[in-house]
Amino acid sequence: MSDGPQYGPGNPHPLSRCKTELIWEGKYDEYGNRREVDIAGADLPLQRVEAIDEPLSNAEGRGQLDLFQKQSRRLDDFRNMLLWGDNKLVMASLLRDFRGKIDLIYIDPPFDVGADFTANIAIGDDNENLSKDQSILEAIAYRDTWGKGTDSYLQMLYERLNLMYSLLNDEGSIYVHCDYRVNSYVRLILEGLFGSENTRNEIIWQRTNAHNETGQYGRIHDTIFFCTKGPRYTWHPRMVGFSEVQLKRYRKDEKGRLFTTQDLTADRKNSDSGKFDWRGTTPPPTRGWGYAVEQLEEWWSQGRIATKADGTPRMDGLIVFLDQKEGQAPQSIWTDVPRLANTSPERLGYGTQKPEALLERIIQASSNEGNLVADFFCGSGTTGAVAEQLGRQWIMADLGRYSIHTSRKRMIEIQRQLYAEQKPYRAFDVYNLGRYERQWWQKERLAGADEEHRRIVLAFYRAEPLTGASSPLLHGRKGGAFVYVDGIDSILTLAEVKPIVEAAGAAGGKEVHCLAWEFEMELKRNVEALETEYGVKARLIRIPREVMEKNRRPGVDQVPFFEMATLSAKPVVKVEGGERIVDVELTNFLPSLSEVPSKELEALKERAVKSGFDFIDFWAIDFDHDVNQPFQHHWQDYRLRKDRSLKTVSDCKHVYGDTKAHTICVKVIDVFGCDTSILLEVAGAGGSRSQNATSKRRGEK
Repeated sequence: MSDGPQYGPGNPHPLSRCKTELIWEGKYDEYGNRREVDIAGADLPLQRVEAIDEPLSNAEGRGQLDLFQKQSRRLDDFRNMLLWGDNKLVMASLLRDFRGKIDLIYIDPPFDVGADFTANIAIGDDNENLSKDQSILEAIAYRDTWGKGTDSYLQMLYERLNLMYSLLNDEGSIYVHCDYRVNSYVRLILEGLFGSENTRNEIIWQRTNAHNETGQYGRIHDTIFFCTKGPRYTWHPRMVGFSEVQLKRYRKDEKGRLFTTQDLTADRKNSDSGKFDWRGTTPPPTRGWGYAVEQLEEWWSQGRIATKADGTPRMDGLIVFLDQKEGQAPQSIWTDVPRLANTSPERLGYGTQKPEALLERIIQASSNEGNLVADFFCGSGTTGAVAEQLGRQWIMADLGRYSIHTSRKRMIEIQRQLYAEQKPYRAFDVYNLGRYERQWWQKERLAGADEEHRRIVLAFYRAEPLTGASSPLLHGRKGGAFVYVDGIDSILTLAEVKPIVEAAGAAGGKEVHCLAWEFEMELKRNVEALETEYGVKARLIRIPREVMEKNRRPGVDQVPFFEMATLSAKPVVKVEGGERIVDVELTNFLPSLSEVPSKELEALKERAVKSGFDFIDFWAIDFDHDVNQPFQHHWQDYRLRKDRSLKTVSDCKHVYGDTKAHTICVKVIDVFGCDTSILLEVAGAGGSRSQNATSKRRGEK
C-alpha cells in the first residue's frame, strides 16, 4: 500500500476541483498566482492638445461668429475624446473619470500575426500613392503583441478586455471583432471575464464575396462576439430585410398580395396550456395552441387562418402578408452588410476599415441616443463617425498617429455635414498621453541596458560619446552641437526638453540635437519658446527604425536620421472700416520622411524639397492662440479622397475686435499623420503694418 495521500470523497484530488480555463504563458506567475493587470503608475495625465468646436471654415468669416453660434446645434453636454497612445495606458487613465460609465464598446483588435502594417497613402493633388511604414511605436507594439506568438497576443488582449470590463456600466455591452485565427481563444477570454451566461451571441459577418482558396473552403467571414456585463442590458435592434431564400417562401393570393403561413401551435411537453379543441382541431399531445382562444377567433373572423378541405383550421395556417411586416430582427449570421468596395465613398484607404452599416447595426441595437460609445482600436474612426451621426457620445483611442489623423479629419468632415444639414453634433478634443511604456527592443536585444542603447544610437548618428559631461542629459557631441538620446520607452515631451536645453546652455552650447523615437504632439511649437528663452537651438530628430535591425552595424552602415518637419507661413492682414481682417498664407513646408520605406526614400527627398506642399494633408489655424491652452480649430482645410485640392491661403477673414497684438498658431499635418506647428505674431492696431508681409517665428532672430 502507498504511503502517499489517499484521495477520495473525503479528500478529493486537487485536479478534481479544477475548472475549465484557458491558460497561456504569462497568465500566472512563478508561484502559481494569477497575474493582475499591471497598471501601477499608468494613471497618466491626459494632455488636451486640440479643441474642435465648430466647423468655422464654413462661415463667411469670424466676424459673423455670433450669428453662426446662434444657428449652431452643437450639443454641450459632453466633449467627445480622441486619444493618441497605448490603449492600455489610455484606459488606465480613463478609469478615474469613466469607471462604470461607458455604455457600449466595439473593438477590432489586430488578429493577423502575418499582417503587413504598412499603409498606402495619397500624396499631392492627383491620385498618386506612396507607402508608409509603421511608426516605431507601432513596430514595438506589434512585437509586444506577437513576440511570443499566441501567448503574448492573449496576454495583451486579456489585459485590455479586463480594463474594458471596468469601464463598462452594469447594463453595458461589448462587441469584439476577430477572425478564424483567434476566435476560439477570444471567446474563452470573454467567458472568463464576462461569464458564459453573458456571452450573448457569436455573430458571423460575411465580409467578402465568394473566392477560391487552394485546398480549402473560401474564408469569407469574420466573427463578432457580443457580451454584456450583466443580465440587464440595452437591446432594441432595428429590423432588417428578408433574404432571397425567405422571400421564396411567399406566394401570391388571388389579389396578388405576397403571403406565407406560420405555425399556430407551441411546444407544451411540460404544460397543459393550450391543449384544447378549437373549431374541430386538437394539437398533438406534445404541443398546444400558441395563442389564447380570443386571439384565434379574431384571426378567424378576419379570414387570416387557412383551412383544410373539411373547413377546419390548419395548425400551420396563420396567414401573414409581406406588406404588413417591417422586416425581421437581425439574426446571428449577417450577409446583408457588404464589405467596402474599392469605389465606395466611405473608403479612406485604411486597410482595416469597416463599413459604417456594420457599426450602425451594433450601435443602434446596444445603445440609446446620448449614450457613451468607445473604441480603443479605432483605426480609421468608423465607430466615432457612426456614433456621432446617431447622436451618441464617443471616446476613441489608437496608438498610430496616422489613425488619429485619419479619425480627426473624418470627424471634422462629419461635423461639417451635420452642421450643413442643421442636425446636432458635439465638439471633440484630441489628447496626447505623453509617454509610452513598452521596452521590447531594450529588454530583448539590450537586456535593459540604457547605456548600451545610447551608445548604439550615437554610433549610428556618427556622434562622439561624451564622458564626464557636466550633465547626465548630454550624451554626445556632433560638430559643435551637444546630443541627447531619449530612452526607448518614452515619447519625448516638453518637460524633458527644458532641462536638456538648460544643460546645453550651462555647458556653453548653442545647439543641442534631441534624438527620440517619438515626440509628443505640439512639441516643436512649444520648443521654440525655449530656444528664445535660453538662446539654444534645439533640433528634434527621429531615431530611425533601421537602428533596431540585426543586419545594421553601428558606425558602419548609414541610416537616415530626419529632423521634424519645417514649416513657415505669414499673416495676411487687411484693414477695412477700421477692422483688421486676417488670413494666413503658407510659404514653405519641408516634411520629415522618417516613415517612408528605404526603397522610396531617395525619390521622395528631391520631391519633398521642390514640392513640400504635396505632403500636406491637413492644416488648421488658431487665430488667438494661448500657449497655455489647447490649440483651437478656428479654420481648417484638408484633402479628401474625392477632392485632393488644398488651399495654401486661408479664406476665413478673421476679424479682431480689438487693437491688441495677437498670436496665431498654424498647425500642419502631413500625409504620414505627423504634426508641425508654428507661431505668428500680428501687431496691435497701433503698431507697424509692415507685419502684413512678414511674420516672425518664435525663436528666430
